[in-house]
Amino acid sequence: MRDTFLSFSPPLIGEEEIAEVIDTLHSDWITTGPKARRFEQEFVEFVGAPAALAVSSGTDAMLVGLAALGVGPGDEVITTSLTFCSTVHVIEHLGARPVLVDVEPDTLNIDPAQVERAITPRTRGIMPVHLYGHPCDMDALYALADEHNLFILEDAAHALSATYKGRTIGSSPLSQGVGEGTGVRALAAFSFYATKNLTTAEGGMLTGDPDLIDQARIWSLHGMSRDAYKRYSSEGSWFYEVILPGFKCNMTDIQAALGLQQLRKLPSFQERRRQIVRRYTEAFATCDALQTPAERPEVESAWHIYAIRLNLDRLRIDRARFIEELKARNIGASVHFIPIHLHPYYRDKYGYRPNDFPVAYREYQRLVSLPLNLRMSDADVEDVIEAVIDIVTRFRR
Repeated sequence: MRDTFLSFSPPLIGEEEIAEVIDTLHSDWITTGPKARRFEQEFVEFVGAPAALAVSSGTDAMLVGLAALGVGPGDEVITTSLTFCSTVHVIEHLGARPVLVDVEPDTLNIDPAQVERAITPRTRGIMPVHLYGHPCDMDALYALADEHNLFILEDAAHALSATYKGRTIGSSPLSQGVGEGTGVRALAAFSFYATKNLTTAEGGMLTGDPDLIDQARIWSLHGMSRDAYKRYSSEGSWFYEVILPGFKCNMTDIQAALGLQQLRKLPSFQERRRQIVRRYTEAFATCDALQTPAERPEVESAWHIYAIRLNLDRLRIDRARFIEELKARNIGASVHFIPIHLHPYYRDKYGYRPNDFPVAYREYQRLVSLPLNLRMSDADVEDVIEAVIDIVTRFRR
C-alpha cells in the first residue's frame, strides 16, 4: 500500500516555464501579443501545419473552426458518442445538429462505416475524435468527405505528436498524402488543458489552411477586422471594424509563455509516456481479466490516456468497485468517457437509448483510465501495476 495518493494526471511545470511567464509579466504584453504569435509559429513548425491559431481552449478551437467552415442552423455534423461533451457542445452552440455514430471495437475511434450510413443531404462535415491519442482511420474518412463534399474538423485534443501513416496529426493532409487529390477542407483542434501532453493551463490551437485560419482568427476575437496586437502595437492602427458576430477566444501571452517552453520539452515528454505505456502493457499482457489499449501498425499514438478494459465476465466486481479498490490503494483513476447519448441533455433532446450505440455503451461499462503522467516515477508505475494485479487476483471469478 502506498503512503501517499497518486494523482491521476497532474501537470509538470519546470523552472523554464516559470521564468518565461515571469518574463511575460515584466513585458508590455500579458494578453494576446508577440508570445502568442511566436507560439503559433513554433507550433506550425512542430506539426508541419500550413497555419495555426492559438485560442483559449480546445473547445474554442473547435468552435471557431466550425464557424470558419460556415456551420449553422439546419446543418448536420457527424461525430462520435464516445467523447467529451465539448466535441458535441460546439455543434449545438452554432445551431447545428450533432449526429452521433458508434465506434470501432479495437481503438474506440469513430467507425467510418457508421459515418457513411449517417450521411444525409444536410450533412456538412465530420468531426473525428482521436481518442486517447490514437489517430482515427483518416483515409476512410477523407474518402467519404471527398465523395460527399464534406469538411473534416479533427478533434485532436488528445493527439498532439501522434502520427497517421507518417503524417503528424494537425499537419496539412494534402501535403502528406492523406486525402491527396481531394478538395476536402480540413482543420484540427488541439487542447492544452492542465492534464494534456502539453499544457498552457487552459488553451488550445487550431491548425489548417491559411484562409480558414484567417477566418477563424476573426471569429476568435469579437469578429473584429484587426486583433488587439495589431491595434495596440507600433505598426497598428486604432481603427477596426466588426465584420462578424464573433466570440472571445484569444490566447494570452501568459498562456503562450507556458506553451513555448512545454513545446520544446514535448519530445522528451512523449518518450517518457511511451516508457510508462510499454511497462503497463508488458505487465498486463498475460492477465486475461484485462484488455490493454490497441495501437494499429500505421499509427503512433500520443498516449494521452492509458485506458484498460475489464473483462467483467472474469471478475466478481464491476467497474465502479474496481476504481474504489484502486482508490483504497491510493491510486487515482478515471473513466474516459461517459458516452454523449447517456447524458440527460442529449438523451432527452434526441431521444437516445443506451443501446443505440452498442459498442460505445458496452465498452464504456468496462473502461478504466490508469495514471499516465510525467510526474510518475518508476516506483509509481510499479505501484499502479501491483495494485491492478492485486485487485484482479483478489476478485477473480
